[in-house]
Amino acid sequence: MTSALELRHMETLLALDECGSLSKAAARLFLTQSALSHQLKGLESYYGAALVEKNTRPLRFTAIGQRLLALARDVLPMVAEAGRDVARLAEGHAGPLRVAVQCHNCFDWLMPAMDAYRSLWPEVELDIISGFVVDPLPLLDRGEAELAVIHDPEGPHPNVVFSPLFRYESVALMSPRHPLAAKPWLGPTDFAAETLITYPVPDEMLDVMKHCLTPARINPKRRTAELTVAILQLVASGRGIAALPSWTVGNYIERGYVVSRPIGPDGLRCELYAATTAAGAQAAYIREFIALTRTQSLTELAGVSAL
Repeated sequence: MTSALELRHMETLLALDECGSLSKAAARLFLTQSALSHQLKGLESYYGAALVEKNTRPLRFTAIGQRLLALARDVLPMVAEAGRDVARLAEGHAGPLRVAVQCHNCFDWLMPAMDAYRSLWPEVELDIISGFVVDPLPLLDRGEAELAVIHDPEGPHPNVVFSPLFRYESVALMSPRHPLAAKPWLGPTDFAAETLITYPVPDEMLDVMKHCLTPARINPKRRTAELTVAILQLVASGRGIAALPSWTVGNYIERGYVVSRPIGPDGLRCELYAATTAAGAQAAYIREFIALTRTQSLTELAGVSAL
């Protein structure tokens, strides 16, 4: 039985408020839904009252739950700030944080996370390395970057620590008038006779090529565009089809400009990781950047889940 309100309970209350459901809050906290539910019931047993209203979507707090949530909002930032101050005293001044990205559309979530991070660690020289790097891990080894955002880690990297960020779905996109829009999902052969509109990057950086089309030995015609909005405009006008992470296209689907379909009967699930050197993984200012980007992405991006 829960004996007193702890920091982990406050983190649970905050996650419930920001995520709006037990399942999403559990994923953000790396707990099972049953473990989070058990923790919540323990708190309710301790206080002798319900903290959340039953059967409401999104989740709503009772008056008692709202009071404890207000406490969590006050206390948790103070604890985090104290932790940063202690790290500064123990480790000395924070160093630079140069970020290399392997994915072309990571800026949709990376830039807001960087903006939030700057207010927490204003002394950190935070920057994105220009260009998209097929293999950014050598930059870590050479000391030219402190963190890399990469897709599925492959091969042995003894001096690199991989921290999971999130899992997402890559979906096929087409005009609502396209014949393929009548299908419930697309398989590799559906792409064969189409023009695939992509970013101007190598195939190994394209989810649909790496995980679906290349293994099936299918190489459709290509057209490239630098910007996501340009890709979607070409798709909407019937110039071809595309495959992008679901978080990038929600507004265009809601407005009816394009439609999305799963790639494969179960969808094409992909993963993103933050890679640092072993030494970098011990630095508080780098650890907090990883935690912040993970939490913010799980809370705000549509169609992502915890790894």
